[in-house]
Amino acid sequence: MFKLAIRKDSNSLYFNGTYLGFRCREYTGLKDNRENKRLMNLKLKAINEAIQRGVFRYAQFFPDSKNANDISIAEKQVARVPVNNQLQYLPQGLRQITPTLHDFADLWMDENKISWRKSHRASIEGILAKHVMPVFGAMPLETIKREHILHFRTQLSELKGKNGNGLLSNSRINKIMSTLRQVLNEAALRYDFATPYQNIKQLKNKPKDIHPFSLSEVSKILDNVRADYKNYYTVRFFTGMRTGEIDGLKWRYVDFERRLILVRETIVNGIQEDETKTLSSQREIEMSDVVFNALKSQFLATNDVSEYVFCTTTGSPLAHNNVTKRVWKPLLAKLNLEYRRPYQSRHSIATLWLAAGESPEWIAKQLGHANTMMLFTVYSRYVPNLTRQDGSAFESLLTEQL
Repeated sequence: MFKLAIRKDSNSLYFNGTYLGFRCREYTGLKDNRENKRLMNLKLKAINEAIQRGVFRYAQFFPDSKNANDISIAEKQVARVPVNNQLQYLPQGLRQITPTLHDFADLWMDENKISWRKSHRASIEGILAKHVMPVFGAMPLETIKREHILHFRTQLSELKGKNGNGLLSNSRINKIMSTLRQVLNEAALRYDFATPYQNIKQLKNKPKDIHPFSLSEVSKILDNVRADYKNYYTVRFFTGMRTGEIDGLKWRYVDFERRLILVRETIVNGIQEDETKTLSSQREIEMSDVVFNALKSQFLATNDVSEYVFCTTTGSPLAHNNVTKRVWKPLLAKLNLEYRRPYQSRHSIATLWLAAGESPEWIAKQLGHANTMMLFTVYSRYVPNLTRQDGSAFESLLTEQL
């Protein structure tokens, strides 16, 4: 979707947005005044409506854009079924008895948004606008067939992934397909037709390898990180808080008297959520001495600046992508440590707690897991070498007794 923005250095209007993975800035050359704004807002409305209806073509709206050719190629990749030919799937002589997918999806969104987190709603809106609408938006629901869905999935597998690195992962494809499945299944119930989304299994997800940091690596990181981020990474490493949880942590949820961190709110993709990822994610994390001391130090630094524990100099919450790019990546490169996502800090403390012999039930509670299954399925292979609980104890017993 696009927005109308103002270029400060020239006081001119331009369109800003993301379309099919392209970051787009199209300059109008028009000065910021009432009449020009009125005209450009009309064009903006037409652009976004066309995107929602699945009939948007970039070159039609921005014929002189330097991006027009590349985006036109991408549109051809995405347009598995040409929009002008979509109605061919309606049997001749049969009147349309269902709305288009675009119109029904709007209704479906309105009915379900009350039960969704804001970040989830934004994710669904993005999937519909970027992937589903360009293909199925103008099609009456009863004309969408199983073969169209399977072809759509095949074409998704050929699209580039985030930031143009590789292809879309099976996990991402499954998420896109799940959104389409939910819309079609609800429509089938409501309009009494057989859902075309039958016996279409999810693609197998490649298990994600975890690569936790050792305690010596954690110490090395904390000894060398920028001073203004030392408390942030100390708390992150020794609590196992998720990115959204620590970035959304507010001072009112830090209980120094009881030495507890109350996980109640999160920030996901820049959106403040007043609830956590799952019910079990809402929890109280016990502070170790190192975490307690780090938060005491941070209190002196930011309590008078912001409601957020970790924030920018202006008091706004941290943007995790920016922190990763400017602080995390350069630090690991400087220390000659293999690059790992910041989320590995959560895996690191899980393995360290297990290696130290902490109760699995306590660890699961600290991490916000509903049970201990995750600990044993994900982290168990890291524990034997650390704890020597690898069968050698039984071997020693046999040697002593026999």
